[in-house]
Amino acid sequence: MPNLKDLKIRIASVKSTQKITSAMKMVAAAKLRRAQEGAESARPYAKRMERMIGSLAEALAGNEGAPPLLAGTGDDQTHLIAPYTADRGLCGGFNGSIVRETKKMIAELKGKDKTVKIFCIGRKGYEALKREFGDDIIEHVQGLGKKGLDYSEAAELGAKITDMFGKSQFDVCTFIFNRFKSSMTQIVTRQQIIPFAAPKDEDAEEEQDKKGAELKASYIFEPGEEEILAELLPRNIGVQMFQALLESNASEHGARMTAMDSATRNAGDMIDNLTLTYNRTRQAFITRELIEIISGAEAL
Repeated sequence: MPNLKDLKIRIASVKSTQKITSAMKMVAAAKLRRAQEGAESARPYAKRMERMIGSLAEALAGNEGAPPLLAGTGDDQTHLIAPYTADRGLCGGFNGSIVRETKKMIAELKGKDKTVKIFCIGRKGYEALKREFGDDIIEHVQGLGKKGLDYSEAAELGAKITDMFGKSQFDVCTFIFNRFKSSMTQIVTRQQIIPFAAPKDEDAEEEQDKKGAELKASYIFEPGEEEILAELLPRNIGVQMFQALLESNASEHGARMTAMDSATRNAGDMIDNLTLTYNRTRQAFITRELIEIISGAEAL
């Protein structure tokens, strides 16, 4: 039979944990609103940048003078993978899903005898991957957005990756991050950023089906496609990296809010069960004592 003192201690402990998870849920909910607004408001700009570069790429198709960030190195032997994870845990499967997708992509590439390099963004991803792929990790950063996400941080990371590409350290670069859909749904996304790959945007495809050539003819470029691409492509890396950071940030807060809500409700269920056990145990003790008193009185 459980000890009443131990049960009281457990109930108090679970109640204390419930207060913590409830507070974390409220903090995550407050941060989520701002993060969601940031991710959703920046999305059209990132998509428009991709479409503009896609239009330029079509105009330069087959042109030998296309910039390397568009045309690539002519090889795809060395791949740089940049997974985005959080610096903290307690956010459900947010970090685990990115780590699993990264490992899956590494296995796919190594199965094709490709060379893999990893640029970890976020502490949790680095800690999970360094045990198995420590030799493949060439860079890792953490602490992004401690005082709020800023484009300058993304631009700096983008410039670092562009510089690595310029030094022929890799041929293809792919981001892996959680794209925000709702507080309960985050979509693990792979996005090839170098060389530029035209996005498969369903909205754009629908619009193109409706407007036909009008969508393709919506840009007039001056002074010329090559000059504009040389300027836009490095900027696009920073823009897409910033968008991925915003999406990942919103997804993290959404996942944490959902996880803490679930933990709070589970703590409530546990408190109810422990309280029921406590009351039953206490009742059993009282009943046993009454029986002992009655038995003693009858013996006299």
